[in-house]
Amino acid sequence: MIHSNVSKPAIPAYAWVVFALTFGLLISDYMARQVLNAVFPLLKAEWALSDGQLGLLSGIVAVMVGLLTCPISLLADRVGRVKSIAAMAIMWSVATLLCGLAQSYGQMLAARVLVGVGEAAYGSVGIAVIISVFPRHLRATLTAAFMAGGLAGQVLGVGVGGAVAASHGWRLAFLAIGLGGLVLALAYPLIVRESKLAGEGPIERAQVSWANIRLLFAGRNLKCAYVGSGLQLFVAGALPAWLPTYFVRYYDMPLKEATSIAAIFLAIGGAGMIVCGIISDRLVAGSARRAVLAACYCLGCAVLVTAALSFGPGSAQLVLLAAAMFLAGSTAGPSGAMVANLTPAALHGTAFAVLTLANNAFGLAPGPIVTGWLADRIGLLGAMQWLPVASMCAALVFVAAARNPQPELATARAG
Repeated sequence: MIHSNVSKPAIPAYAWVVFALTFGLLISDYMARQVLNAVFPLLKAEWALSDGQLGLLSGIVAVMVGLLTCPISLLADRVGRVKSIAAMAIMWSVATLLCGLAQSYGQMLAARVLVGVGEAAYGSVGIAVIISVFPRHLRATLTAAFMAGGLAGQVLGVGVGGAVAASHGWRLAFLAIGLGGLVLALAYPLIVRESKLAGEGPIERAQVSWANIRLLFAGRNLKCAYVGSGLQLFVAGALPAWLPTYFVRYYDMPLKEATSIAAIFLAIGGAGMIVCGIISDRLVAGSARRAVLAACYCLGCAVLVTAALSFGPGSAQLVLLAAAMFLAGSTAGPSGAMVANLTPAALHGTAFAVLTLANNAFGLAPGPIVTGWLADRIGLLGAMQWLPVASMCAALVFVAAARNPQPELATARAG
């Protein structure tokens, strides 16, 4: 089904201001999360860490996000999304500064836990703010673009963090990123106002209660969107975490070169999120059709990762890995649009929190941790060769959604 382009509402300039600032904080969020992966080799050498310990430092942020995203998002829907966003950004920025001051593995792990607490609900509340000021027909594109901002942050976290760490040490990399995020966090509530966000008045907030939380799990398609998105992001979590280390070990690259190459791959992943989201908005309508498209994305990613890791280091492997990264986060747009269109507007912050919970519980948290655990036992290459299994499982979940068409607006109207 092809969408019609007639009678689509104009986009106010203020919406783009909100998008830019919220997108900027998302970049800060993921820079704070990803800079650690750029300095894996330095931390491993300085503190004599195993791959499993490194994977835990990376994955613990996603674990905390998974545990706290729903309660914090629900609180943000009730007390105000703008002030909640500012508070979260201040916390993760300060925690990133503490990472730069850590004197042991235990202190670093504690600081990373605090980073996760600060970032717990930002993705869900941030996208709820954005879709509240934009027309409905752009939801898949906006969701994909917003999540691509996460990869943009990972690109900068790896690229900038790796370059700073190589020349000035890993501590300064954390300190620079933490200070940048803190400045943006303090400026955000001065420009973005709660009263200008659609669906943020007292009537809409009053609708948010435990009694209607059941609407967040109504119907098979909604549940499949959560689970399928999370399973596919197992790959999108593992590859960014381990690519810099993979290039150091298997391509004998120095740290600065390895992080620069990895940053390019992450940029490709971000572009893939956006392009795949645009395709979803322009070429398909209805949750069942979006589920079919998402399943195709997952299968394509599985094939490309399998092919890439069947080659030894070289140009062919790099090309295939780049193509796999393009599809690693491709389901963000279709699944985000499914969630937005099947839930009430007053609960969008909490709905995207459930999606974030699934993304972290099934993908972003276990991806780097399980890969690191396996790498200690069968080597990093062997561990990465298991990644296509997650994509194939995600494809099966989306196929299950496609077999059970569900009217998109029925659930939202029930709110």
